[in-house]
Amino acid sequence: MLSAKDISYSIGKKNILEGISAAFQPGEFNMILGPNGSGKSTFLKIISAEINDYNGTVLYEDKNARSLKKETLAKCRAVMSQQPELSFPLTVEEVVMMGRYPHFNFSPGKNDEAVCNEVMERMNLQAFRQRNYLTLSGGEKQRVQYARVLAQIWEKPSEGYRYLFLDEPLSNLDISYQQEFLELAKEFALKHTVVIAVMHDINLAIEYADQLFFFKEGSLFLNGKPGDIITTELILNVYNVQTGIIQNPRSGKPLVLFSSGNY
Repeated sequence: MLSAKDISYSIGKKNILEGISAAFQPGEFNMILGPNGSGKSTFLKIISAEINDYNGTVLYEDKNARSLKKETLAKCRAVMSQQPELSFPLTVEEVVMMGRYPHFNFSPGKNDEAVCNEVMERMNLQAFRQRNYLTLSGGEKQRVQYARVLAQIWEKPSEGYRYLFLDEPLSNLDISYQQEFLELAKEFALKHTVVIAVMHDINLAIEYADQLFFFKEGSLFLNGKPGDIITTELILNVYNVQTGIIQNPRSGKPLVLFSSGNY
């Protein structure tokens, strides 16, 4: 389990997060939603140990995140940020191998190569392996970055859990690849992994998440199972838009309907 207790964070005199406490269980796909500027990505950076100058406590199982060595954390925790930058003309295969850097000292071993091959096959990237990463489209780059992140924690640890953090991972992706991303993340969650994603699309989140966490103005407004908490009142309070809700005929889950005037 990953838990956050009384997390607050400020930049200068501006409060970004205020007193957030939440628990994220392995075996569940956890998604964080909320309007722009509500603190979602900042909170993800804090619980993934990318930001350390915050008030409060983040625990990986029973270990304080601040006490964990970066080298140790890198072997069980992977983060996909919104816009990962890469300016060197590396091949796709080399970019995916970057995910294995925490697992070897000087050169990758046979196991590292096997992991990367397996991940690229799973992500349908075998035909791209020798392509120059910089020549890829935005969506193709995003798939490669996802493969890199997954390669980092592809193997289940001998003890404890894996941790996968995704910050709005679906931008630039076609619908089919959006589903592939989420299905693979959900698959990871079921295998000793704490999976937490910041999401923008409410209906995709409802379909794939086990737990939703709605942020508003730097605070945790409400969390729970999608079927238990999704109401028109919730959407109005968090996003300030009028909606309707019906039952999705395919999944039986709530489906939020937006009028054209809300876009």
